[in-house]
Amino acid sequence: MVQLLKKGLAALAAIFAGVAAFAQVTTSSLAGRINDENGEPLAGAAVVAVHEPSGTQYAAVANGDGQYAINGMRVGGPYKVTISFLGYQTLEYTDVILQLAETYNLNATVNPDNEQLNSSIVMASPSSKFAVEKTGAATNINNSQITNLPTVSRSITDVTRLSPYGGNGMSFVGSDGRNANFTVDGANFNNNFGLSDNLPGGGSPISIDAIEEMQVVIAPYDVRQTNFIGGGVNAITKSGTNTIKGTAYIYHDNEFMHGDVVYGRDLISGDRPKDRSTTYGLTLGGPIIKNKLFFFVNYEMKNSPSVANRWRGSTNGVADPTGYVSRTKLSDLQRVSEFVKSKYGYDTGSWTDFPADIRTELDGAESFCEVPFCYMRGQELCNGVIDLLYRKNGRLFIVDYKTTAETENLDENYSAQLAEYKEAVKQILNEEAEAYIYHIDI
Repeated sequence: MVQLLKKGLAALAAIFAGVAAFAQVTTSSLAGRINDENGEPLAGAAVVAVHEPSGTQYAAVANGDGQYAINGMRVGGPYKVTISFLGYQTLEYTDVILQLAETYNLNATVNPDNEQLNSSIVMASPSSKFAVEKTGAATNINNSQITNLPTVSRSITDVTRLSPYGGNGMSFVGSDGRNANFTVDGANFNNNFGLSDNLPGGGSPISIDAIEEMQVVIAPYDVRQTNFIGGGVNAITKSGTNTIKGTAYIYHDNEFMHGDVVYGRDLISGDRPKDRSTTYGLTLGGPIIKNKLFFFVNYEMKNSPSVANRWRGSTNGVADPTGYVSRTKLSDLQRVSEFVKSKYGYDTGSWTDFPADIRTELDGAESFCEVPFCYMRGQELCNGVIDLLYRKNGRLFIVDYKTTAETENLDENYSAQLAEYKEAVKQILNEEAEAYIYHIDI
């Protein structure tokens, strides 16, 4: 029984070891060599590194060659590093900044305390390319760079453009973007379906406001970084510190903030389609137990009441790609929709307009509501079709989409149909509605 238990524990340890082997690097390291005034290794010297914002402490002791190494350290800083040994001066290095997945080299020479000096404080310069052990071509992008980088889409791939090896989505050094690997705190966030190299979530599987640092690596000779061919992107999330800090932000974009002329060519004729995007978010971090346990939360919501599909059917079967007009006729779309409705009882919705923020409930607010085929709250309104019902400034409107040709061919029966619409809405909502035609120019 004991032997079986040992085998089971060994198998479990092997499984965890195998899982850890595929994890990407999420921490930093500090290493170096400590000598005395004669250049001889100072074995037994104590090295203590303190992450000042959080109070987290790391320690190591120099070996017989005077070398020390501290792994698994929190990324960033500043750190205060203290080197001490009995009978020698105590050295303090401040403003030490650690980079993701890199080892900061900090060598020191300590002198005897015969001059009756208790300690010596050294201001360390920021980590440079020469103070870090590299394991291949890599670009580290810290939080300050991410914050100051102009980005319209707030996409991760906008940030990776800071690497000279990137610049086109998840493609690095010319390789297929599907061969790249993107991890957050060691977890895989790739588009594993494989049809596209785009990241999930429209290129932002995690908010960039929650990212502390990123690293773009190209073919590193580091056994800890695996599961990619062209390039790898490692990201780590923020963590709380001993100080409670928070942010709140709003980003807004709409159709009027876009240009309409490229190389002298007018890309937009007539009224611009509604195309808006508003992002709301906040972050909050702080201590749960000072110097030991911390929290950090990020909330983000994106509201995009825009056009889900810009393409429209045509009246004559002639396509116009520049105007987003399909060769499929509106009459064919209507015929298919009516057939599916009569044959299978399935409501396809509007075939003339495709807003992204369709809502079928009228309860509550002053907002647009799509009511295709005159069904509202499970009740059939009339024999015709109401394309849109919305409320604005306390007034209720019924909208019927018509092309210019359809408008010209309306007869006296159409007025009776609009009156039927208004009466049906009044019976259900107990409210008078105004009706008008929305012209669709094709």
